[in-house]
Amino acid sequence: MTARLDLLDDTDRKLISLLQQSARESVANLARKLGVARTTVVARLARLEKNGVIVGYTVKLGQEILDSGLHAYVGITVEAKTARDVLKRFKRIPEIEQLCSVSGEFDYVAWLRAGSAEQLDKLLDEIGEIDGVVKTTTSIVLSRKIDR
Repeated sequence: MTARLDLLDDTDRKLISLLQQSARESVANLARKLGVARTTVVARLARLEKNGVIVGYTVKLGQEILDSGLHAYVGITVEAKTARDVLKRFKRIPEIEQLCSVSGEFDYVAWLRAGSAEQLDKLLDEIGEIDGVVKTTTSIVLSRKIDR
């Protein structure tokens, strides 16, 4: 069973927001900030995890590390009959940080991180040479205006 975000109460949404700011926050601190008992936080976390609202905890890299390379997003159009094979190839490219199937002009949008412009160029060539990839359109990220 999965929960929809719009069905969560205000305390659940605040808890999720606090964890998005710092996934290492202690249960005691979360309880204090929410004005509830520790046991309430523990129970809500367990429920949110069980229902698939929270599926993991992660590390957010500092801006210096993020800025040390290039970030780009690539719109990718593929031949429909090759989509499954193309997806398998994408999974083997570690520089693809996220891949989403999308509606509109492209079939996928890939979020890439490369150490240099030359590395990004080689990566784009690699993606473009995959059998079934018809077209790519790349935009390089210049700066982050909002980063949650």
